[in-house]
Amino acid sequence: MPPSDSVPGMDVVIAGGHGKIALHLERLLADAGHRVSALIRSRDQDSDVREAGAEPVICDIEQETDLSHYVSGADAVVFAAGAGPGSGPERKKTVDRDGALKLVDAARRTGVRRYVIVSSIGADDPAGGGEQMRPYLEAKAEADRGVAESGLDWTIVRPGSLTDDPGTGQVTVTTDMSARGRVPREDVARVLAAVLGNPGSIGKTFVLIGGDTPVDEAVAAL
Repeated sequence: MPPSDSVPGMDVVIAGGHGKIALHLERLLADAGHRVSALIRSRDQDSDVREAGAEPVICDIEQETDLSHYVSGADAVVFAAGAGPGSGPERKKTVDRDGALKLVDAARRTGVRRYVIVSSIGADDPAGGGEQMRPYLEAKAEADRGVAESGLDWTIVRPGSLTDDPGTGQVTVTTDMSARGRVPREDVARVLAAVLGNPGSIGKTFVLIGGDTPVDEAVAAL
């Protein structure tokens, strides 16, 4: 039985609820009997979120200053939002950095202890990224720093290059920040679900790429 099943009936709030990773995660959590609220920007995204088993909640994290209302009563929050590849440096700051930090503040204000963030490979060393990637990695690095210093029960997940390939259920989870590779979004979602059910992942930052270790086993070894 996956670790995510070992915490029955969690209430989980996902920021960036219409993202590809988030939709996979919503299905996994809903199928395991958890209640999921998906923060989305537009009513156009309602049907996809409902189909995944989550409750859509309109919340533009860029415009809102206080997200407390959206996370109050939750057992865990997941930051899976991102400005996307077509966005400029400014939106990397307002979404990838500021959105994550607003969610930290909201969790602290409302007593939500568990916080999981989808970061990025390379966020440990933004200067090592190419010119185009640097603003994104800097935003992720600042968000990660805020999460790690939050006092919450946090986990920072740094996936490699994301693909839409079907997940295999097997991954490599490593604290070696120099590791590089690709990983299906579906497997990222599987790892997030496993992390939420595994207290041993609290306080851990790790790189996630494709591999040959079953997800639950990889997370349990952290």
